[in-house]
Amino acid sequence: MPGLPDTADAIVRGLLLGTVALAFVIVLVRIIGLRSFSKMTAFDFVITLATGSLLATAATATALAGFLQALGAIAVLMALQVGLAVMRRASGGNRSLLENEPLILMRDGRFIDEAMAGSRVSRDDVMAKLRAANVLDVKDVRAVVLETTGDISVLHGEELNGEMLTGVRG
Repeated sequence: MPGLPDTADAIVRGLLLGTVALAFVIVLVRIIGLRSFSKMTAFDFVITLATGSLLATAATATALAGFLQALGAIAVLMALQVGLAVMRRASGGNRSLLENEPLILMRDGRFIDEAMAGSRVSRDDVMAKLRAANVLDVKDVRAVVLETTGDISVLHGEELNGEMLTGVRG
């Protein structure tokens, strides 16, 4: 800002650019929908991280070109995310190269060692998730699934409807 000391200029510029950049992201999210910040796929997660980084870049830009470049990059990433979601829906939910496939780590109370080794998930990790899911006995666990997002789902109870494991490898 012309005429301001360097410190005041930096503060005013950060407040102004940060506010405009955040408003831009909010408008995009309102247009695109909340999926833009979901963890449904690995690609969604990467978009969320990249958006945060680009938002910081926009807020700290020292030139208009850098500011506009960061906003443009945010718009392109979110448009790609929408495009990939539409393509995925049009192809009947087929997995793409950008998505992980859910994987069964435990079935009917028994660990699947090959799956756990391949996914680099330890028994301790699974046991922590079982405790978090209030599992009192591993015999009650119907399945433990490593989801596409990296989350671990615990399915426990008397019976497991096979539909719950649709699209899950293992």
